Amino acid sequence: MSTTHIQKLAYSIREACETSSLGKTTIYALIGQGRLQAVRVGGRTVIPAESLTALINGDNVRVERGDAQ
Repeated sequence: MSTTHIQKLAYSIREACETSSLGKTTIYALIGQGRLQAVRVGGRTVIPAESLTALINGDNVRVERGDAQ
């Protein structure tokens, strides 16, 4: 039996906190500062995996304010 691993495209706020070991307040502050992208999908706010990875890797990426917060 084979097991297929599907890579996450985005994280909920809670998952982003768990994955990055950052607190909820810090995650929201980073979104507000434009250092972490947040996208509203329906009633949920999700963090694209690429944005969280870039933040953790130390990439100095600024997010355009056109994205939902």
